[in-house]
Amino acid sequence: MARAESGAAVSVERFFQFSLLGLVASGYLAVAGSGYLDTPTIVLAAFGLAARALLIAGWLRLQLSERFVTVLTLSYIAFFSLDYFLLSRDFLTSTVHLVFFLAVVKILTARTSRDYLYTAVIAFLELLAAAILSVNFNFFLSLALFLLCAMATLTSAEIRRSLHRTPAAPRTGLKRFHPRLAVLSVSVTAGILVLTGGLFFVLPRTADAALSRLAAHRIHMPGFSDEVTLGDIGEIKTSSRPILHVRIFSRDRQPGLKWRGAALADFDGKRWANLHPRSDTIPVDNGHVELNQPGRLPAFRHLGYHVEMNALDTDALFFAGIPERLDIRQSAVLRTDTGAYRLNQLPPPGFRYDAYSRLEEQPENSPPADASTVMGLAARQRYLEVPRLDPRIPALARTLTANSATDLERARSLERHLRRDYGYSLQLPQQEIADPLAYFLFTRKQGYCEYFASAMAVMLRSLGIPSRLVTGFQSGIYNPISELWVVRASDAHSWVEGWIPGYGWTTFDPTPPDPNPPGSALLTSLGLYLDAAQTYWRDWVVSYDATRQGTLADRVEQGARSVGVRWFDSLAGLQTDWQTYLAAWFRRFGLLLGALLFAGAALGFLGPPLLRLLRLRHRFRRVRSGHAGMGDATLLYRRMLHILKRRGYQKPPWFTPAEFAASLPRAEWGRTVTEFTVTYNAWRFGGRTDVAPRLSHLLDRLERQES
Repeated sequence: MARAESGAAVSVERFFQFSLLGLVASGYLAVAGSGYLDTPTIVLAAFGLAARALLIAGWLRLQLSERFVTVLTLSYIAFFSLDYFLLSRDFLTSTVHLVFFLAVVKILTARTSRDYLYTAVIAFLELLAAAILSVNFNFFLSLALFLLCAMATLTSAEIRRSLHRTPAAPRTGLKRFHPRLAVLSVSVTAGILVLTGGLFFVLPRTADAALSRLAAHRIHMPGFSDEVTLGDIGEIKTSSRPILHVRIFSRDRQPGLKWRGAALADFDGKRWANLHPRSDTIPVDNGHVELNQPGRLPAFRHLGYHVEMNALDTDALFFAGIPERLDIRQSAVLRTDTGAYRLNQLPPPGFRYDAYSRLEEQPENSPPADASTVMGLAARQRYLEVPRLDPRIPALARTLTANSATDLERARSLERHLRRDYGYSLQLPQQEIADPLAYFLFTRKQGYCEYFASAMAVMLRSLGIPSRLVTGFQSGIYNPISELWVVRASDAHSWVEGWIPGYGWTTFDPTPPDPNPPGSALLTSLGLYLDAAQTYWRDWVVSYDATRQGTLADRVEQGARSVGVRWFDSLAGLQTDWQTYLAAWFRRFGLLLGALLFAGAALGFLGPPLLRLLRLRHRFRRVRSGHAGMGDATLLYRRMLHILKRRGYQKPPWFTPAEFAASLPRAEWGRTVTEFTVTYNAWRFGGRTDVAPRLSHLLDRLERQES
């Protein structure tokens, strides 16, 4: 018995330890998924959680003395100053490092109930911090996991406490403890999520007011910048974090779009920037603003679209083509001297706007938009200025365009040469290069978009053609689930705008396609599903307010009408003539309602006894098959008492089983009861489960003797 009790305690303890570890892990994942943790902190916390899992499983032996832990903690507190002044250089970041270090130490050294309580508090604080820092869908997943682990931890902790207080073993043992407790935890968690989800959609809140009070910090998302240093974009092309979600108001797919964010005019040989930026303020009238006059040629294509931006540290607005109209919740927008558009301040997370743009046509396929358009001398001088160049660069430009007669032909010659004779690569040079353009054109002959765009822009300027470098994003990938175009950080791109007489600023893209094969189709599909879930979370949870609730109610009504259910019409009729409506309703559904009520009542009365009978039959079959537990002996004894009660003999509560058997007549069935009682005592109090088949046989004999 003591051995069985010890095994049960170990089983409960291990389940509790893993549940508590899952609690901490869910809080850690919530914070890590918010994007506010740096890589060393993520790796350190993950290492601590993995080490704790190995300790619980018994695969790792690690015993840290209290003195060592104290010295280690004091050492890190001293390291905190070094982290704050030299490494992180930010108080919040260094404090997060300190907190996670202490959390890992506590996780690895937790042994007492007080330590476990501290660990649970740490997990709760992690989840609370994630709720403040993040509004993404991954927080909901972490919250669901946290609730599941919390239910498992609370229930197993109560069982663990009871085992430590009560030395006797449970009557029915702890067989199948883990799956039963896991099912209970999952059921309770699902119930909580369903109930709270229903309340959430019934009771809307003002999301803007709630989110405005969150201490959310903006994530720096590289991929777009007002300054481009050769090498920056290529380093972050591997990031797949979404930047923009675009809904195009057209059934036709629009591949190959470029989302223009900024144009840079000043180049010093390594860096593009706008050294003396100028901008004009355009007031927004009742959420609407005209940015450019519509194109005068009917051949121009137009495109309407809706853009939603993630939390970025840029005030730039992104447009496809030449924007003509803009609907935006701002008092004004800024138009720069390079044709870009910006806000007066950084936009909040989930910032949205609608735009209507004129798509640029290929100059070879369309007449000049305005043959009288000319560039001013000051602007022309600015867009022709070049730094001190390697003399081979202008010579190469002249050689490649020797047979071209117009500026457009010269630009196309340079574009074709770069796309055809150079390779695309994200690898950076191993050492710093004094003249990166010359190294790219004549030595390495491979690079990424900013090298190609910079080379073409500089060669155009050497030929007397005004040019500038443009930064933004490629079109992205279309998600058929959410019907949105998803533009990620990996879609960051640079291209060239050259001034062509009669056409004005014209787009050129000298970068060849990326030769690297796309990722796994399965992973791509999974990413699209996750992004669709994120979109749903953002639209129907983060931004859920009275307007969204009305939209949801309208969709429910339309769906009900499509299947023939018209409850809103019925409610309207109920207000005018409720007696006639009720009579008609009962004539139509009264019989069905009565049948359902009768079936429900019958199930309520007969269901519990039938369920108990089925359970008893199942336990009887287990006993007869030799899979008996300690509690099954009591089950058979109660069955024997029920048979004797039908004979007219009922056991007094103060009689022991042996005393009751001795009080019965010495008939054949009385001797059977005596043998049954002796066998029952050997099983129930002696732990001899091997006598279970004999006890079942005696019970069958007693039933036959009764008949």
